Amino acid sequence: MLSLSPDLNLMIKACEKASKVLIRDFGEIEKLQVSVKGQFDFVTNSDLKAEKIIINELSKSKKKYSFISEESGIMINENNNTSWIIDPIDGTTNFLNGIPHFAISIALKVDDEIVSGITYDPIKDEMFFAEKNNGAYLNNKRIRVSKKNNILNCLFATGGKKEIESNLNIRKFGSAALDLAYVASGRLDGYFQKNLHLWDIAAGLILIKESGGRVNKINLEKKDNIKILASNNSIHEKMVDNLNNF
Repeated sequence: MLSLSPDLNLMIKACEKASKVLIRDFGEIEKLQVSVKGQFDFVTNSDLKAEKIIINELSKSKKKYSFISEESGIMINENNNTSWIIDPIDGTTNFLNGIPHFAISIALKVDDEIVSGITYDPIKDEMFFAEKNNGAYLNNKRIRVSKKNNILNCLFATGGKKEIESNLNIRKFGSAALDLAYVASGRLDGYFQKNLHLWDIAAGLILIKESGGRVNKINLEKKDNIKILASNNSIHEKMVDNLNNF
């Protein structure tokens, strides 16, 4: 029987409650009121509603924890060494265009370490979660990174607008959180991207670690301009070498 901590159970319930709003709004995509936050960065009513639900749910029994969230920014509470890191919709552009590939992502940071994380795809009802020293799971089934060691047979994901100079087999799916979850579950063999925010990748860091993968050192004090390189152990150096000083 899988035993989950109270914190992770709380994260799961928050994701499930917020997902109801996203599923409903996704079904009525034409009716959404959208405001522009930047040329390629949108925030929707759905983002704000989902984040509010998540914060309210997490605050019910953990009133002292702080928050780092995409829409609300940093909220310092009594316990400033323990923070929830929240992305209510990772893959907003997909969401806005009716593409069913986006996720809710929540992580828990204690001091300078991510100790638990969850990435939930509400449309496919796929919940990826992990806790320190307790493994990584997809819908309660243990997951591990791929075992491939021939880089020519590997599949990688990245993001951003620029093309990558590489001989790697690359896809762009539009959700960093799901890309990392897919690496953790062996669907993808590696993922790399620059200029990310902490909330894009926080849950993915522990998913990769607890599924036996490898990721570059990330400074968790940084909130943006983060570079990440994640893969299984066998191909990590080969992936880095193929990215032309990425």
